[in-house]
Amino acid sequence: QVQLVESGGGLVQAGGSLRLSCAASGLTFNTYAMAWFRQAPGKEREFVARISWSGGSTNYAASVKGRFTISRDNAKNTVYLQMNNLKSEDTAVYYCNARSLTTSLDAWGQGTQVTVSS
Repeated sequence: QVQLVESGGGLVQAGGSLRLSCAASGLTFNTYAMAWFRQAPGKEREFVARISWSGGSTNYAASVKGRFTISRDNAKNTVYLQMNNLKSEDTAVYYCNARSLTTSLDAWGQGTQVTVSS
């Protein structure tokens, strides 16, 4: 059973930083592309960042490019999201996503709340 557990959310002032982690289990981690999405109150879930199975390729939403960095440690089955220069509009629940390269499996974590105060 695939399980994704996010951590690292919290309350931070505008301009501050947070690092989110997502620990994966029940899957062969290096056969999954990993991503972060977020959902603000009253809004649809939106893409934030994605990283390839090897970590060699990343892409970002325009709203976070240059401020957020996605990375992964395949030895630890963990993906990270370093968030710098946070803005109030970054306030949302952040979700980890795993998408298999070989099957149709698409898994989600339970989310972690990030609140940025202005």
